[in-house]
Amino acid sequence: MARSFMDLIWDYAVFVVFIIFSTLVPLWGRFFGRKEKTKADYVFGLGTISMGAMMLSIARGTLGVRSFLGYPSELFYRGSAMWETLYGMVAAYPFVCFIFIPVYFNLGVTSVYQYLDLRFNSRLVRCLASGTYIVRSLLNLGVTVYTPTVALNTVIGIPYWASLIGISAISIVFNLLGGLKAAITADVIQGVTMIMISLGIIIQSMVSVGGFDKIFTIPAENGRLSFLNFTGDFTVRVDTTSAWLGQLFMSLSIFGCQQNFVQRYLSMGTFREVRRTLMSNIPVVIVLFCLAWIVGMGVYSVYAVCDPMKAGYITKMDEILPFFVEDKFAYLPGVLGIFMASLFNGALSLNVSNLNSLATVTWEDFLSHLPRFKGIGDKQQLNVIKFVGSIYGVIVMGVGFSVGLLSGVIESSMLMTSATSGPLLGVFLLAMLVPIANWKGAACGMIVSHIITLWITFGSLTVSKEVVLLPTTVEGCTNGTFSSGITKPTKSWLLANTPLEVESEFPYFDSSAANSAANDLGFPQNIYSISYMYYSLIGTFLTVVIGTVVSLLTRHEDDAYDQKLLHPIAYYCSKIFPGKERRYVSNPDIHPKEERKASSKKAPTEQLERDNLGFDTVSEQPGVTVVVTIDPVPVPSLPAHGHEVYRKRDCDSAY
Repeated sequence: MARSFMDLIWDYAVFVVFIIFSTLVPLWGRFFGRKEKTKADYVFGLGTISMGAMMLSIARGTLGVRSFLGYPSELFYRGSAMWETLYGMVAAYPFVCFIFIPVYFNLGVTSVYQYLDLRFNSRLVRCLASGTYIVRSLLNLGVTVYTPTVALNTVIGIPYWASLIGISAISIVFNLLGGLKAAITADVIQGVTMIMISLGIIIQSMVSVGGFDKIFTIPAENGRLSFLNFTGDFTVRVDTTSAWLGQLFMSLSIFGCQQNFVQRYLSMGTFREVRRTLMSNIPVVIVLFCLAWIVGMGVYSVYAVCDPMKAGYITKMDEILPFFVEDKFAYLPGVLGIFMASLFNGALSLNVSNLNSLATVTWEDFLSHLPRFKGIGDKQQLNVIKFVGSIYGVIVMGVGFSVGLLSGVIESSMLMTSATSGPLLGVFLLAMLVPIANWKGAACGMIVSHIITLWITFGSLTVSKEVVLLPTTVEGCTNGTFSSGITKPTKSWLLANTPLEVESEFPYFDSSAANSAANDLGFPQNIYSISYMYYSLIGTFLTVVIGTVVSLLTRHEDDAYDQKLLHPIAYYCSKIFPGKERRYVSNPDIHPKEERKASSKKAPTEQLERDNLGFDTVSEQPGVTVVVTIDPVPVPSLPAHGHEVYRKRDCDSAY
């Protein structure tokens, strides 16, 4: 702690009050409003979530709590190169909106990985994808819940184990009492708080340096603002090309193939609402993303001639923003408490929403297929999902403790996130856009892609890379630079051995100083030296190419699937290509969202007839032939269109 306990008494009080407030408000409806009675209530919120809340929640999930601390320190010590990841992030939204959502929205699935099972009729592919998501999320959440604990420990003296237990305990309570709606409400509170704090920091910076324009001119004069840098070198930590392409593929994997995001899309009532929300969210993400970087510019402009880390007041790059708040807002009791509470609540809200998604995926993709859980009621399913979410909360806490005690866990977990994005995105692109793709190709593509990307990932840890920071100075330090009461901290053994280095949303090594050495390396060291900004692109390319080739070599008439599982554009293109006409099968397990709403208004007899006939609109589409899987069943009530309708084989019997 840089100040005494009594100096921070108001900050402690505000911290506790804010945590209580941000915990009770999202759960208010659990006690006094409409309660979650079914699994659909818990998972999707049943359309009770406003568009504005959904937009802010998606934006918060996009940026995460690490960006709040990481981007300002990234600009201070590394410059603006990572700012250009915004290009790829923004470019991903239209792709998700017009490629992924049209397929998901009309299937009536609860788990996004359930789509892969329907498309490939393969539990193996589904489990590979969902297992990848679960492992990646647990590692990421361990880092997420640990990120604010060092700041809390360093600034206001809360032991990191106490923060971890507090975040995990409140997350479990949220998981048991709330649902998606409670998680989104927590996201909204957190998002609004961070926006207000960021604006306050920018205003304080402007006052300290004597003008808003200096927030931009001082960083520019000192080499912190440099854009459109095309190096053409794949070993450079980040340039414009790698920032755009790398972030594009990683964002497509996160926004389009990750349960916690897709779960939010499917909670909306219509596809038009989803499209409007996603496209309207682009300016929101741009503003929030740039706001964190402008905060960094403001902090740098204040400390441009006196770097607190070089002067010995902080020991980690990511401590620069908490130090600024402690230093420059010392005259306003409670501001530091709100700031630290927002970090705590940021980790909490992300943990809550991801626990909800992890539990849903585990139930839908693994537990629901076990004989023990076959045929249980909706209420029992909800109880199992909540129990699984609580177990994951404990596991995430354990991962967080490991991050605090074991060296290199943060770097390894972030590398794992980057390495697993490509195979996950690739298998979904195969399913939606490659008509010939089958389960053999999808499984081979994912497995081989995982092996190669993980080989490169762990191989990169064996290559020595110099971490290069931009120059800073302490020449302007005086007795009045920092507020009274700020002293150089004494480090405990725990903090001295804590490996936290947030730096940015994706903390890449800087290899710019070692580029010439990397170019002289032989195989496989030259492969290991590739910036892992490209790992998601490499993984996606390998999955799609290998999956397509294997599918061509192993194609069989039993690979037929319902054409609704293919993107409409891919389906149309497959019909105009020359060659043998592809055969499709009507799948009665697909229940489009809009169709379910309309069918619920029909009379029981009419509904029963529709259930018996399946999706008769498939047979009415020109050029679509269904595959014979068992003896044909005549359906005399359907109009004759020159096609036969056959009953699809029981999917479960294939397993």
